[in-house]
Amino acid sequence: MPLDFTAIDFETANGSAASACSVGLIKVRDGRVVDRAGWLIQPPFGHDFFQEWNTRIHGITADDVIGAASWVQQLPDLIAFAEGDHLVAHNAGFDMGVIRAACAATAVECPEFSYVCSLQVARKTYSLESYRLPVAAMAAGFEDFHHHDALADAEACAAIMVHAARRHDVMTVSELAAITGSRVGRIGAAQAA
Repeated sequence: MPLDFTAIDFETANGSAASACSVGLIKVRDGRVVDRAGWLIQPPFGHDFFQEWNTRIHGITADDVIGAASWVQQLPDLIAFAEGDHLVAHNAGFDMGVIRAACAATAVECPEFSYVCSLQVARKTYSLESYRLPVAAMAAGFEDFHHHDALADAEACAAIMVHAARRHDVMTVSELAAITGSRVGRIGAAQAA
């Protein structure tokens, strides 16, 4: 099985994990980026206020998401893009928490995915003073990206995983997780398995 996965990153409107307002997705096949997609999301009702702090970080405002697909409307596109891949995210607990919380807030079933955290992988691959996404991405040779743009962050995450797999001489996300002692997590019904 080759190095295939989908890197994902969310930006949120406020401190609620359910407040997804943007997603970035990068599809990797055989260790190469083959597709990318990103879109704005109208956060679920009750989680749809934009805190100034969050807007300062990612630049997205309430006006920007007017007319954007809701969580429920965009979820099938997210699932279709990922095609059952392992999801990979930097600090994956946050991004998987967004999926869980937004599904719970909209009373839809959480999709099943296995996931790996590129932050955990980076900690066992590089010797850095910080493992924040821009620093770890630079160690992987991916520089000068617009941090906190969901698509750019997903691409940086993908670059870390591809570089780490080469550095550890492994062919799959599962092998990379095993060699770096990173957990392969699960969300959705598979979470209980």
